[in-house]
Amino acid sequence: MLRKLTRRKKQRSPRLAPGLRIYAIGDVHGRADLLDQVFSRIDAHQAASPALRPVNILIGDYIDRGPGSREVLDLLIERTRDNEVMCLMGNHETYILRFLRQPAILREWTALGGRETLMSYGLKPPINADAKTQKELAEALSAAIPKSHLQFLDQLPSSFTLGGFFFAHAGVRPGIPLKKQKDDDLLWIRDDFLLHEESFGKIVVHGHTPVLECDIRHNRINIDTGAFATGRLTCLVIEGDSCAPL
Repeated sequence: MLRKLTRRKKQRSPRLAPGLRIYAIGDVHGRADLLDQVFSRIDAHQAASPALRPVNILIGDYIDRGPGSREVLDLLIERTRDNEVMCLMGNHETYILRFLRQPAILREWTALGGRETLMSYGLKPPINADAKTQKELAEALSAAIPKSHLQFLDQLPSSFTLGGFFFAHAGVRPGIPLKKQKDDDLLWIRDDFLLHEESFGKIVVHGHTPVLECDIRHNRINIDTGAFATGRLTCLVIEGDSCAPL
């Protein structure tokens, strides 16, 4: 059932233009199986109740932790061919790009699930890799990763605005205009954003901090339900002035 969004202090609730429908998808983290299921649910929903302009928005963290990072990127790239899709940068996507330039960050990356990403590209990273092995792994990943994946990752924006909604992976810095937000906050912020109860100017749709179920508040919506661990990948449908998980 669609839930109507409201604002405090009698502010006008955010609304999408007629005919526009957003399907916002939370942190995937290598769960290609769940992402494939979500795309199938979106297609079925759109077929049963067509919207003039359906837009798929993903809020980052496509790789790491789960077993199918490579397959997730394949699915996303394929999805963009026949659908309007906006994929945002997550903090985890920054690691794979940095590792190719700075192999010494391997230990930091693997602590966040990077080992599973390397394995999805057919590599076998040792638990304790010395500097030589780190460099060799970066070179092996560079050879194994498709150019289409690198192009996809290089072009990811850190935020997106549509109607009364602002999409970012982690959130925004309170008190800073949305157009002036820094990438570091958009990708990494937690408590300063999560504990802020006033308006951000638009409803901020985000992930980054896992919750048990989609958390819809008057100023933000958290759609990260910890897919890699829980098996629940949230897809939020936003239409008119209402929203609900699909």
